[in-house]
Amino acid sequence: MDTSDLQNASKISRWIEEIEEAWAPLQREIEGVVEANQAKILSAYRKEHISDDHLQGSDGYGYDDAGREALGRVYAHAFGTEAAIVRPQFVSGTHAIAAALFGNLRPGDEIVYASGDPYETMKEVLGLVGDSPGNFREYDIQTRVLPLTPSGDVHLDRLPEVIHEKTKWVVIQRSKGYDERPSIPIQQLEQQIRSIKKRWPHVYVFIDNCYGEFVETIEPGHVGADLLAGSLIKNPGGGLAKTGGYIAGKESLVERAASRLSAPGIGLEAGATGSFLGEAFQGFFLAPMIVGEALKGAHFTAALLEKAGFQTNPAPFTSRTDLIQSVSFQDEEQMIFFCQNIQKYSPINAYVTPIPGPLPGYEGDVIMAAGTFIQGASIELSADGPVKPPYTAYVQGGLSFAHVKIAVIQALDTMMN
Repeated sequence: MDTSDLQNASKISRWIEEIEEAWAPLQREIEGVVEANQAKILSAYRKEHISDDHLQGSDGYGYDDAGREALGRVYAHAFGTEAAIVRPQFVSGTHAIAAALFGNLRPGDEIVYASGDPYETMKEVLGLVGDSPGNFREYDIQTRVLPLTPSGDVHLDRLPEVIHEKTKWVVIQRSKGYDERPSIPIQQLEQQIRSIKKRWPHVYVFIDNCYGEFVETIEPGHVGADLLAGSLIKNPGGGLAKTGGYIAGKESLVERAASRLSAPGIGLEAGATGSFLGEAFQGFFLAPMIVGEALKGAHFTAALLEKAGFQTNPAPFTSRTDLIQSVSFQDEEQMIFFCQNIQKYSPINAYVTPIPGPLPGYEGDVIMAAGTFIQGASIELSADGPVKPPYTAYVQGGLSFAHVKIAVIQALDTMMN
């Protein structure tokens, strides 16, 4: 990138040169992950004999939609599960997670959130905050939250305190979300799942897989998760899917979740796809490459902003299991200004200045910079966060590394002025 037009060109250019000196091993590592995941997805498409007929959607009830069923099988192959349901009717990752859990829980059951406080939108679903109609509490489903260890890890030693005879599910959120705890790598998830299954074989394990798909070469389904779910406007949509979500796991559990999405007796058998399938198939095929670009962007963001004196988490050039990069600022004004400048160097609505405000499912004001082609698409470059101490913005996504690099450099240059 030509930095000659920057007002702080000398300093920023020197930082970029230092970053690029350490860049080569990371590039090779990310490219290796991309190639492994691309091979896995290609194998799934070939195994299912995906043809142009599968790209045609359905209308009305959507009966006998061969493409919809084939897309589910492709997801199941890629995620190491028996079955999967992939539908445009899921409005968000939270919706997919809620359908998966509601479909597999009954009044009187209990669940344990083992990864600390749930994401804010899930707190509403679980009835931990607010009084949203239809939450878990109204259905007499109890949620126990297990605090993390001081280092931010799942507290396996304390699980016996919260798992009871009525406990049906242990839920683990893979990504840190709006939190500063470490995200959970697949290797750790495998150890946690094995430990839970060994002591409580009757308990199912659910993984909130949002932001984590294709960052590593295997998924939670490969290491024993019973169910996992996520959003198509994050990693697996590849920047092309305009809406939707997925649930993958054991076939019987996926079928129960499908009955919650549609209705008992309909389950997986209906649901029109319209123009969804072409974008969903192509986006899923491109997802490993797009995730690789976003991952490079996250490392670069961490490295450059750390050199500028900001606190970043994870640290640059450390192993990752999701796309979220957090940056902590000195005060509210600095955080808002950074997000506004990310918006300024976005392809869509660059002229718009985001300001903090309420957002459905969140407590307090949130600032969200997202000049994205698809509204709220976290696989595209965005910067957002609750405007409260410690004033942390969460930078994620990027359809190309080049865009992330340009936007972060320009935002930093403006801030330095």
